[in-house]
Amino acid sequence: MVIRAKAPLRVSFGGGGTDVEPFCVEQGGAVIGSTINKYAYCSIIPREDDQIIVHSLDFDMTVKYNARENYVYDGRLDLVTAALKAMDINKGCEVYLQCDAPPGSGLGTSSTVMVALLSAMAKWKGIELDGYGMADLAYGVERLDLGIAGGYQDQYASTFGGFNFIEFHGRNNVVVNPLRIKKDIIHELQYNLLLCYTGNIHVSANIIKDQVSNYKKQDAFDAMCEVKALAYAMKNELLRGNLHSFGKLLDYGWQSKKRMSSKITNPQIDELYDEAKKAGALGGKLLGAGGGGFLLMYCPYNVKHKVAARMETVGGQLMDWNFELRGVQSWCCDEDRWKYDEVKVQMPNRDYTFKI
Repeated sequence: MVIRAKAPLRVSFGGGGTDVEPFCVEQGGAVIGSTINKYAYCSIIPREDDQIIVHSLDFDMTVKYNARENYVYDGRLDLVTAALKAMDINKGCEVYLQCDAPPGSGLGTSSTVMVALLSAMAKWKGIELDGYGMADLAYGVERLDLGIAGGYQDQYASTFGGFNFIEFHGRNNVVVNPLRIKKDIIHELQYNLLLCYTGNIHVSANIIKDQVSNYKKQDAFDAMCEVKALAYAMKNELLRGNLHSFGKLLDYGWQSKKRMSSKITNPQIDELYDEAKKAGALGGKLLGAGGGGFLLMYCPYNVKHKVAARMETVGGQLMDWNFELRGVQSWCCDEDRWKYDEVKVQMPNRDYTFKI
């Protein structure tokens, strides 16, 4: 038997940073975003012994544990170590992890890997968790057990999937509001968006720590409040189908977010963004905490090709993608079905055998 899970990565349109404590506890945070058809995958194959062997296909790394011994954080795949401890895994298995985007891409990769990993483990152990339970568990393991700085949105976005407006007031006080957006609006929004890799990865924890340290500074605090208000405005415009207004609000959000920390942008990102605007983009933003990763740009359909060409000219790498309306999924498959060495089929005039 093989247990698998896949969790979707996400794009955040507005409100990013307001889901981080202490702002979300003291002021309340709000984020609007959607999941996309890029995923983190986890496969678990049970073993007969006590060995746990974890293969990270992205890092080309293998780490071995003993299920009967205490798990120790040693800097090698600590996300997996923390998940093993949290789920009390005491049986041998092989774990394979893979993600469609690199760490530091701004698409919520580490949290999404955690959601996929925990979902596969829960499936294996027969533990049923609702969306809130799974997202809170993933948050607790990553943010509290491991002490990785960050907010709440990635775990909830990946678990629930689709377009959501999520409100945050601290742990155990998160509300996920699924947005009922007409299909025509979703198709048009997809058509008018470009997702461009800047070529740099970032360490989001460092940027978030800087943002938190700036929290009491008036300009940074005002910027956070503005970013939160823009999330509400974006929700209203998106639900009404006012997509050009939505695109321009992305620009407002990006200008405000840059005031939260000096580490959020750099000259290369600024050049990509400015060139996209000159070519006709109405607005956009860097995804994630900032510093690198993917840049999302909104372009009216008649200039989208010009914006795409210009961004590639100055070093951007465009990615094909689409929206994903489902959240994390887990399932089991029977490995014995793979072991047949031939397939037979009976036809009216003759029987066929195909060697596999």
